Amino acid sequence: MTTETTAPSRWTQQLTTRVRAADAARPWLWDAVLTLGWTVAALVDAAGGWRNIARVPTLPTALVVGLSLAFALPLYARRRRPTTVLAVTTAAAFVSEASGAFLQAAFLQALPLFHIALSRPPSRLPWAFALLAAPLLTGALRFDGDAWDLHVVPAMWGYLIVALIGITVRSRRDHTAGLVDRARRLEVERDQEVRLAAAAERARIAREMHDIIGHNLSVITGLADGGRYAAAKSPERAAQALDAIGTTSRQALDELRRLLGVLSAPDDDAPSSARTPQPTLEDLASLLEGVRKAGLPVTSELPAPLPPLPPGAQLTVYRVVQEALTNTLKHAGPRATAAVRLRTAPDGLLVTVTDTGTPSTIPGQGQGLTGMRERAALYDGTLDSGPLPGGAGWQVRLRIPTTPEDDRS
Repeated sequence: MTTETTAPSRWTQQLTTRVRAADAARPWLWDAVLTLGWTVAALVDAAGGWRNIARVPTLPTALVVGLSLAFALPLYARRRRPTTVLAVTTAAAFVSEASGAFLQAAFLQALPLFHIALSRPPSRLPWAFALLAAPLLTGALRFDGDAWDLHVVPAMWGYLIVALIGITVRSRRDHTAGLVDRARRLEVERDQEVRLAAAAERARIAREMHDIIGHNLSVITGLADGGRYAAAKSPERAAQALDAIGTTSRQALDELRRLLGVLSAPDDDAPSSARTPQPTLEDLASLLEGVRKAGLPVTSELPAPLPPLPPGAQLTVYRVVQEALTNTLKHAGPRATAAVRLRTAPDGLLVTVTDTGTPSTIPGQGQGLTGMRERAALYDGTLDSGPLPGGAGWQVRLRIPTTPEDDRS
């Protein structure tokens, strides 16, 4: 039963789609076919049928044929110039009504009226109805007398229905076009959101890669340099340096695997450990120990217990400390020392990393410092860096709220 009900509708939709496609590809062909069809119909009526309703059936045949062609042939331009077509056919309608021919071909004026309602400003419709009514009134008053309304009113009602159909089709077309435009705008907005999200993700990955690789390579370089000098005098210390290099390398590889695992695995398939931002504040002690093994004396002052930050904020603190100590290892010189201090305050957590290096040898800007500021901004925090007063070293200062609005990691 369902198949029998929907099959005709489906066939009608397919036929309509094909007709519209053919009309869009060759509009002139459709206009020519329609014009030819109505011309044949008008000429058939001019062969004698017109006398059935004519008020003056003895009019010359040539006049009737000429009027029939005047009603039918202009229809070829009804879509491009409907107002002009209506004006031309109105002239023929005046002759038809005034002479008493009352040709039925005059009703072909409904076609340009439809296209005026479909594609022209609504302000043109009153003028169109005036053009349609004037010939009808002329013929009715001349030949019908007191019964003029029987000739005028039904015809005007028919024209009104045609105009309403054109307005309805126009409204549906405009509504469909609006939906299409809205869908396109939404698609553009989604594409923009995807591009912005991809750019943000690339920036996040770049920060992570910079922090992981930059820090661990700096530590490995320091350990390797120390092991080379110790090899000649203390083989045991050289072996310890090699062990530390291996440990640091494995830690770096573990972090990279975790990062790449999060990138390659779908959200639903990624293990919970991979989705959890790592490392945390608990890992600061091991970070400081690795830096000390690399040859940089570091003192620390960490609160107990550690403040209850969200995982993403803890990762931010860890990366900032890591980046600051990495810069000290790379730029502060062989005799530099560093100090890390975490202090809780009413408005958040204050993190300071200072060293005794030469400020002139430490770059003031770069991807590392930019990444630290971006990380801090994600959690409504601030980060400042610069030389200490008197040129006694360099300081990185991070303030981050202890209760951010949300975890945006």
